[in-house]
Amino acid sequence: MRIGAHVDPTDPLAEAAARDAEAVQFFLSDPQGWKAPKPREDAERLRDADVDLYVHAPYVINVATLNNRIRIPSRKLLLGHATAAAAIGAKGLIVHGGHVNAGDDLAVGFDNWRKTFAYAADSGGFPLPVLIENTAGGDNACARHLDALARLWDALGDHEVGFCLDTCHAHAGGEELLGLVDRVKAITGRIDLVHANNSKGAFNSGQDRHDNLDGGTIDPELVVAVIRAAGAPVIVETPGGVDGQAADIAFLRGQLGTGTSAA
Repeated sequence: MRIGAHVDPTDPLAEAAARDAEAVQFFLSDPQGWKAPKPREDAERLRDADVDLYVHAPYVINVATLNNRIRIPSRKLLLGHATAAAAIGAKGLIVHGGHVNAGDDLAVGFDNWRKTFAYAADSGGFPLPVLIENTAGGDNACARHLDALARLWDALGDHEVGFCLDTCHAHAGGEELLGLVDRVKAITGRIDLVHANNSKGAFNSGQDRHDNLDGGTIDPELVVAVIRAAGAPVIVETPGGVDGQAADIAFLRGQLGTGTSAA
């Protein structure tokens, strides 16, 4: 089981070494912007490294929305990030499930997801796994509650799609962590990555506010139980920089009995 952290994109491998991490996740462009990612000068070094790489798509992407001025650029940006992530040897591209606006039909949002994969298929398909991530808030979200997630997966039935389970988002979104992995896998058939985060917000608060594993409102043992049941690589997206994330990684290794990355 590979354990790592979300890091600054300037030198991801140095960030991994500083945290004794076996995996890193980072952005390829401004997470709040619409600019396409630029080719990285360190692409070969990243591809050759013994560190698993994951790329997180910008937060602005929302392929589910009925707003054409957001949905159409979102499709293009998602495909652009997938291409750029594949060029550095990333194992997956994580993207939030998105939402529709109040009053809009959520069924259209699910179909817009289907059209997104069809759009990519027209140019040969996504060149690496796209991992849809559950989200913490929103009454019109495509991947906050498991009933919505089931409808999303039904809509995407003809396409290969992965899933990223975020423990903070699940807790804040109103899904109990106990037994969650089995309930998710009954829908998706897979969990490709776990975002192991505690939550500053209370259960079902809808607040996407991460905390270190020994803080927040989630019993850390529940986070460990999710990871153990999922059997997937782990990324901590927790605060505290190198020290905070290194402590979280060390905690997980100790609980899971995986040893250090050098072992």
